[in-house]
Amino acid sequence: MKLKGTEIFLKVLEEEKVDIIFGYPGGAVLDLYDQLYQSNLRHILVRHEQGAVHAADGYARATGKVGVCLVTSGPGATNTVTGIATANMDSIPLVVFTGQVPTGLIGNDAFQECDITGITRPCTKHNFLVRNIEELASTIKEAFHIARSGRPGPVLVDLPKNVMAAQYDYDPANVKIRNQEAVYKPAPKKMANVLDMLNAAKKPLIMTGGGVILGKASDELTLLARKYEIPVTGTLMGLGSFPGTDPLWLGMLGMHGTYYANMAVSHCDFMLAVGVRFDDRVTGSIETFASNAKIVHID
Repeated sequence: MKLKGTEIFLKVLEEEKVDIIFGYPGGAVLDLYDQLYQSNLRHILVRHEQGAVHAADGYARATGKVGVCLVTSGPGATNTVTGIATANMDSIPLVVFTGQVPTGLIGNDAFQECDITGITRPCTKHNFLVRNIEELASTIKEAFHIARSGRPGPVLVDLPKNVMAAQYDYDPANVKIRNQEAVYKPAPKKMANVLDMLNAAKKPLIMTGGGVILGKASDELTLLARKYEIPVTGTLMGLGSFPGTDPLWLGMLGMHGTYYANMAVSHCDFMLAVGVRFDDRVTGSIETFASNAKIVHID
């Protein structure tokens, strides 16, 4: 059975277990908004497109799911950039859908046309311009896969108006995506070396970041710290990865961190840095950060 692009769009979102969309309507996405009335998806209307992205970002942080937002073309799309850049810096999984003028008008300075894929290329994990109805479903599925896999991040999908109005025989069984899950294997020799360094250390310290939360490794980190009685500090994004009531917890590290957490970094002789990116507001001068320690970084 032939379905319009708007119908395929909503069916794929339902297959991806999306239940909430944050958005603000406009001319290029009116057909999509009309179709929303026929779906079970909950739409939360914001007052500005930037608010839609920030709301989707907050939803993703709170639930662990991919946040989804929908905005129109031109100024609607450009208003999302700050929120997208925020999600990219903090590794938050988002899929941002933007309306676009019909494909035949792209590049002709049409009303409310903009090169949103070019604009957001530096601040997205990936982005797509859907050029025909045949690739719509696979592109949306690939966007969700990219957003949530590996190091999560925002993905933008630009939807030309004529693609969403076109019809296509949609069969979920025939939709294939190019990306596959990465396979991670343990490195026994490296792990043995790390254990040797840990056992030899007199003042070990664990530094935890947002990667621990994203990797759902909080329980394992807590078990390790308690087994070896290693003090733990963390970055802002790592808060919650280790119990704040545990006696081993030193508090947050960095510019706005606790005095004793920063002193522990200065005096430790071995640091296990897990899921961190050594941000400048945490390290200060990277040359003098934990200068007395051997540092093992687990990404």
